Amino acid sequence: MRPKDVRECVAVVAAHPIAGPRYGNSLEDLRKAWLRLLSSNGFCSAMMFEEVADGVAGARPRIVGVGVTVFVSDSFVRELKTKPLFWFGPEMARRVARGDSPVLSEKQMREANSRGGLNLAVWHCCVPVRDLKRVEVWQELMNVFLDEHRGYLLKELVAQGESLEHLEGIRNTSMGPFYCMDGCYGDFGETNLEQLLAEPHIVGITGELARGLLISWIGLIFVYEAPQFGFSRSEQRLLLSALAGGTDEELSNELGVSLSAIKQTWRSIYRRVVTRNPELIPSDSQEGREGSTRGRNKKQHLIAYLREHRQELRPVSRKILQQNAVRLQEPGT
Repeated sequence: MRPKDVRECVAVVAAHPIAGPRYGNSLEDLRKAWLRLLSSNGFCSAMMFEEVADGVAGARPRIVGVGVTVFVSDSFVRELKTKPLFWFGPEMARRVARGDSPVLSEKQMREANSRGGLNLAVWHCCVPVRDLKRVEVWQELMNVFLDEHRGYLLKELVAQGESLEHLEGIRNTSMGPFYCMDGCYGDFGETNLEQLLAEPHIVGITGELARGLLISWIGLIFVYEAPQFGFSRSEQRLLLSALAGGTDEELSNELGVSLSAIKQTWRSIYRRVVTRNPELIPSDSQEGREGSTRGRNKKQHLIAYLREHRQELRPVSRKILQQNAVRLQEPGT
């Protein structure tokens, strides 16, 4: 989602028969809140899913889904789970728009992702009514959700249902505790999902519960290993862009930095990788020429590794990670 997309994404929420009415007169707060978070990098993920009609020349892409997640404070999660319950989306929009945001700052997110863990809140998983029965739409949303959130140190996930299809998908694929009642998570049992949608509620799971559910999709986002390389933010930005492919020239244009800076960052990345994991990239090619076959193979090998180890690309406090590593080396720890 980009700033120019916000108005259209808010319109999707407003037109939704379940999510829209929850906002009442506060939809303008939602627009302001999303613009504010985009400008401050406050989202964990803000995605707009589009499709173009096959065989229709010049057809404009149509939105088939809006997915927005944020990292929120411990106190806000406790508030969400304490009666009387309230609708998360409208309350979040009001607080962010008015400068009383429970969304973690970049610094808070880095620190929590380095020790303690993060609370992931699903602000919206909104699919237009005409697309609710399309399995391929939900499959794409789930795939992107997993890809966007793997590699974080998560301690709790909270959400609110936005359609029967949404809740049924959670119930059928989570294979574990998800419905929160009286502040504790348990399975849905015989819960009437239509009735659940009509009133403020919480669905979610903690990391402690999720660790026993590795065979389910929800258990996968709680799998975590501490990063070993400690890439800088500029290195992570380059690597995240490189995951989508592209030459160094294309990456230079996308990131708005010079080609020489791109090449220098690659050299820094390779030196860091070789220092910490010599087997991943042969040390005799660490300076490599990116236009050469060896350089391309080296980059492809590293990118393939990072696709499966997303923790290397998530914001962390390198200072805290170093302190943790020192403590682990101390006798008796």
